[in-house]
Amino acid sequence: MTRTDYSWLLPSEMIGPTRGPQLPGDRGTARPRRTVRDWGVDALMFLIAVGIGLVGLAVSERAGNSDAVVFLDLVAGVLACCSLWVRRRWPMEIALVLALLNAVAPATGGAALVALFVVAVHRPFRLVAIVGVLSMVGGAVQPVVRPDPATPLVTGIIAAVVLVLLVTGWGMLVRASRQLVVALRERASRAEAEADLRAEQAQRLAREAIAREMHDVLAHRLTLLSVHAGALEFRPDAPAPEVARAAGVIRDSAHEALQDLRMIIGVLRTPGDEGDRPQPTLATLDALVAESRQAGMKVTLDSSVDDPSAVPASIGRTAYRIAQEGLTNARKHAPGTGSTVEVGGGPGDGLTVEVRNAAPVGEVPKVPGSGQGLIGLAERAALAGGRFEHGPTGDGGFAVRAWLPWTS
Repeated sequence: MTRTDYSWLLPSEMIGPTRGPQLPGDRGTARPRRTVRDWGVDALMFLIAVGIGLVGLAVSERAGNSDAVVFLDLVAGVLACCSLWVRRRWPMEIALVLALLNAVAPATGGAALVALFVVAVHRPFRLVAIVGVLSMVGGAVQPVVRPDPATPLVTGIIAAVVLVLLVTGWGMLVRASRQLVVALRERASRAEAEADLRAEQAQRLAREAIAREMHDVLAHRLTLLSVHAGALEFRPDAPAPEVARAAGVIRDSAHEALQDLRMIIGVLRTPGDEGDRPQPTLATLDALVAESRQAGMKVTLDSSVDDPSAVPASIGRTAYRIAQEGLTNARKHAPGTGSTVEVGGGPGDGLTVEVRNAAPVGEVPKVPGSGQGLIGLAERAALAGGRFEHGPTGDGGFAVRAWLPWTS
């Protein structure tokens, strides 16, 4: 279904941007085309001007003017009324000319009022005041220059001034109402654009969070798979117990990776559902270190936190991910070296996490995609309100450090 278009009921100035080329160097955009409503309004204004002009022509005949003067009034009135069809292109010029002409030609009074109304609708107050004052002067001069025998002079002057004020006020009221509609439309468009921007930013943040989670969860498991698969590849003559142990670690790591992947996919399918598996915290850091030791790493855990379960869940989970990524990087970039995980702090002082590894032995092949995990850790620490830094140590090793807020 298509939405019904009612733009033909609106003034052309309120439909939208003007049509026409907008090239560099242009002085302005093309004048908007008239809508059906505009043609109707133009015809109505023309008829009103003709009606008032006929009244003025009758006054000229009643005043006993010669046929030549009446004919000139008729010609002036016709030209004035016809000029209203182009008033949208030159509103100020036509209004000024008709205001002056109205002082000596009563048949142009209706066209002069219509031109004044157009200026009041489409131009700022300073220009409206100029045309309004000139129209009042012309309306006040007309009873003096071309008096009506049936109307006193004072009454004619007052009527002309009041009529100019009424037309000016009506035009300014129409202008204010149109400006209000345009302002509301722009506000609605701006609100819609801001809503789209917020939705786009929310989607971007969600994608970044998903990318961090997938990297943190799967990189650890897949690194274990890679290490033990490489050991089996380069030591095909290893004792059967070692081969069996490596195969068991590969099987367990693959199973855990599949479980983590299913959990992440479940969260994507059902937003807000974190899955059935418990989320890691600082209390599960011992299990992470034990798993790394089982994989053949030399890991030392130094924790001065008295009660890891008392650490807030969000802070503990971030600390766990930092330690996990640090051990994963050590396993990838410095295999066979020793690593140290230090955790300390308390309520009010914050929680510090540091993972260090010694310098790698020999040449280590470059691992594709290196550096993405550190970017994710920096984002995690920033989201938690903490700080994160990383870099080489003095002995050729590498260290990652983070401080996370732990309120009392």
